Amino acid sequence: MTAVYLSTAYLAPVQYYCKLFSFDTVMMEANENYLKQTYRNRCLVASANGIQSLSIPVENPQTDKCLIRDIRISAHGNWRHLHWHALVSAYGMSPFFEYYRDDFAPFYEKKYQFLFDLNEQLRLTVCELLDIQPNINLTVDYQTAISNDFRYMIRPKHAGMDNSFEPQPYYQVFQKKYGFQPNLSIIDLLFNMGPESVSVLQRSVK
Repeated sequence: MTAVYLSTAYLAPVQYYCKLFSFDTVMMEANENYLKQTYRNRCLVASANGIQSLSIPVENPQTDKCLIRDIRISAHGNWRHLHWHALVSAYGMSPFFEYYRDDFAPFYEKKYQFLFDLNEQLRLTVCELLDIQPNINLTVDYQTAISNDFRYMIRPKHAGMDNSFEPQPYYQVFQKKYGFQPNLSIIDLLFNMGPESVSVLQRSVK
């Protein structure tokens, strides 16, 4: 049985979901130290002004070595309102936004305490909408020198040497203005392609 190692991620990119789709087993890293400037607490969406980064504010850890599962979402600010408003603005005219909006809206109303828990619940929802059933296992300790390690390769502004992923074009709302923008958040694919999203994932796996 082939396993892939992934970090937790907030509305992860298409590349990430290609791993969930194509590997027998997914080892979700629960014992790494929190890493800034990654998809662990941010996603990229296609807005009318280009690619927009949406980041979840987190509380500063008490130590430099704080496990990802212990990272708390900051109670300050109104990021939930801002993120939902950004999603409505970016995808309100997409073919399937109205179809899926009620699946995502509750995540911007309920206050989750831990980032890891929010990410996992979002992942479960997305997998259900995609109709994929990845075999997910949380890690029990932190390991190095492992095969199929994508915990740090899948990150913003870093394509990495992932020879198993080749993003396939699909319809996007602002494609005429910016051209096709690859490897955005999975919600970009869902809101634009709906039930055909799995076909895009399948074709993007080399």
